[in-house]
Amino acid sequence: MSRDSHISIPILYEDNHVIVVVKPVNVPTQEDDSHDPDLLTLIKQDLKIRYEKPGAVYLGLVHRLDRPVGGVMVFAKTSKAASRLSDSVRTRTIRKTYTAVIHGVPKQAQASLRHYLLKDTSTNMVSVVSAQTAGAKEAILDYEVLAHREGVSLVSVELHTGRPHQIRVQFAAIGCPLVGDQRYGAHMTKPGQQIALWSTTLGFDHPTTKEALSFSSAPPVEYPWRLFHPPL
Repeated sequence: MSRDSHISIPILYEDNHVIVVVKPVNVPTQEDDSHDPDLLTLIKQDLKIRYEKPGAVYLGLVHRLDRPVGGVMVFAKTSKAASRLSDSVRTRTIRKTYTAVIHGVPKQAQASLRHYLLKDTSTNMVSVVSAQTAGAKEAILDYEVLAHREGVSLVSVELHTGRPHQIRVQFAAIGCPLVGDQRYGAHMTKPGQQIALWSTTLGFDHPTTKEALSFSSAPPVEYPWRLFHPPL
């Protein structure tokens, strides 16, 4: 799929109910204040053209990726599919695995991280706070260190909650911010460096057939990913 001369969006799977794509880095999931081309609008435009739809195209957004993050995403093509996939997100039955490159080496090679996070909507920053803080939401993830070299580590991350900036904030909280994270690891990041976080696998039960589906996408072969190429 390519409806913009600068943006190509690979389609991994599509049927009458869902479409699974690879989100390019630095493309907003949905329209934001920048008014740059966003993934939701680009896919709608593509569907409208490919299927010659005369009116508005429905496309349901059921989960998000931060603008600088790339990788696998699913969108719903019907309201029923959107409702059922949203339920999967709420009940944590949708399966999401990320790959990241972080600074340093965590004390434990494999562990769970549990924090309480609070988002400041005025600054779009998320902080780790106490459980008693008003508005705080629990954030849980599991990680495994796959390899480490040249002062950075390749980690696999399984999310159990989908809080804003969750992976970025939780790794920064243990002293291992993501490579290239301009927001939560600025003191260790070069200006303009791309964040090393990728939505690697996405699994869910099809909203109508209930078939278990799983899709994957590998990070780009560029720094720092190329330190660990070929992928483990």
